[in-house]
Amino acid sequence: MRRWGALAGVWRRWRPARKFEGGAPGAGAGAGDGLTPEKVVAVFAGLPRVLRLVWHIEPVLTVVLALLYVVQGFLPAITAWIGKLLIDGVLLAIREAGGHGTTTLVVWLVVAQFGAQGASSLLQTWTNIAQQLLQERTANDVQLMVMEKANTLDLAFFENPKFYDTLQEAQREAATRPIGMISQTFGLGRTLVTLLSMIVVLTHLAWWIALVALLAPIPAFVANVRYGWWGYQMMRRQSPRRREMTYYNTLLTTDTYNKEVKLFTLGDFFIRMYRTLADQFYLEARAIVVPRYLASFVWGLGSLLANGAVYLYVALQAVAGRITLGDLTFYTQAALSLGTSFQGLLTGVSSMYENTLFINTLFEFLDYQPTIVSQPGAVALEPGAGLSIEFRHVRFTYPGRDADGPTLDDVSFRIEAGEAVALVGRNGAGKTTIVKLLTRLYEPDSGAILVNGRDIKDYDLESLRGHIGVIFQDYATYHLSASRNIGVGRIDAVDDLDDIRAAAAKSGADQVIERLPGGYATMLGKWFDQGQQLSGGEWQKIALARAFVRDARLLILDEPTSSLDPQAEYDVFARFRDLTVGKSAIFISHRFSTVRLANRIIVLEHGRVLEEGTHERLLALEGRYAELFELQAAAYR
Repeated sequence: MRRWGALAGVWRRWRPARKFEGGAPGAGAGAGDGLTPEKVVAVFAGLPRVLRLVWHIEPVLTVVLALLYVVQGFLPAITAWIGKLLIDGVLLAIREAGGHGTTTLVVWLVVAQFGAQGASSLLQTWTNIAQQLLQERTANDVQLMVMEKANTLDLAFFENPKFYDTLQEAQREAATRPIGMISQTFGLGRTLVTLLSMIVVLTHLAWWIALVALLAPIPAFVANVRYGWWGYQMMRRQSPRRREMTYYNTLLTTDTYNKEVKLFTLGDFFIRMYRTLADQFYLEARAIVVPRYLASFVWGLGSLLANGAVYLYVALQAVAGRITLGDLTFYTQAALSLGTSFQGLLTGVSSMYENTLFINTLFEFLDYQPTIVSQPGAVALEPGAGLSIEFRHVRFTYPGRDADGPTLDDVSFRIEAGEAVALVGRNGAGKTTIVKLLTRLYEPDSGAILVNGRDIKDYDLESLRGHIGVIFQDYATYHLSASRNIGVGRIDAVDDLDDIRAAAAKSGADQVIERLPGGYATMLGKWFDQGQQLSGGEWQKIALARAFVRDARLLILDEPTSSLDPQAEYDVFARFRDLTVGKSAIFISHRFSTVRLANRIIVLEHGRVLEEGTHERLLALEGRYAELFELQAAAYR
């Protein structure tokens, strides 16, 4: 498995699995109405997870960054000590007027001062390099973890709006939050080293100076934590509307919607909707940002007054001759550095708390676990020709739609190996749902689905899907080359041009591709350079070729030819029947001239099997199928 998969495995080993239940995002750590010590402890408990995550991504840079931060923690004390020695040395040289040894000492102390400053600058440069490289690597790897996690999740996740809120937040936070947490953690270590060294220095003068310098920044810290909590809660509330905002942006910036937006002059309408939400977000942000920074300013004034009192005391000690001028500089710098360090420590804790709240969204997403997986001891589908399919009293209701009743209710039918069956019924009758259950995109609520006489759950999921080829009505149009648009139907041979050409010939896509300027190497779609846009019917032929290249034992066409004219659709399905001889096939179409090609037709109504048989038999029954057939035939008379 790729390195990203290994990282995901590491994550799973030290984080309990969580299934998606469709609840509102934000129900994890940090949920509630206010900040309590218990919540702070719970949130900071996530720090080891972040450290282990970054460590497994790039251990060398992580260690280097940690060491650089710790070493920088000693520099303020060293610089202040050299400054003290320098001032005292200058005063001594003045008194001794021409003392060569004293002058030499001053020169060396100046050199040491510049050396300390140069070392600080160099260490900061190395820190910036290590941090930037670590952030680039971590952002990419975490984003890949998000993509890999999304790739494992059930279709039900992607049909739930709450999931999209969590996914969008996870993607947004993946780029910066983990490294932000690591940098802040190491920064706290650096600050703590500086803090302890300055406490040792100041206690030689007066213990209460250290106490004053430590207490002064606390009110500002409390204010920052409170506003950080409010900011996080605001983000969680805004998430659905921010997704809506992103959607309006997509409507105006992608080719999929551009024609209709222009023809219906919808641009100003969507811009107005976007601007309304943007203005709301601005007002909500202002309601937090303004008081947050004003409060920080007010409490900062308190810290300035405390530092002023310390300055005054140290200055009076120098005037009284109890300390030297060098000591004056040394202690005032130490007091200022102590206050700054402690304030930095508290601010770092506050920022880490806020970052942890946000990064928990990423972990919340990575906790999701699919329910449709291969069971222990699952077997591969045995070799053969077509697949025999049986539905036994299958009942299914889409998640969150219990009030609408079941989509499928006590559905039973059988498809023999090598048989072609058409599913017919009105929209919402359950035709596509049958396909989703057969491909295990969903699991039935009750009943059983058998493949070759065995419960579908007994088969390895990848093996099962590898033997089924499906083209849905809302098939994908990939912005890839023409050959890869077809080749992705069988990913292990995505660049096998011979098979791709053969599949294109089966669907009629070969004639479309031959007219393209670069043939099979032509980029399709308009998103990338020199891309060629296709018509709806041309795209459908590409999608059909994707199904044919799979060479599956069961081929399913779920109304993929809706953009073709009746004759073209008939030709496609006639060719489809010829090409699936010996294989099982299911096709769904509203055109009865097409479904007549099937060996058998199953009529669905309100999630139940209403009728079943050949075209001629169903007409003879004079039931629902005959009624629908006559209605459609009348439209062509």
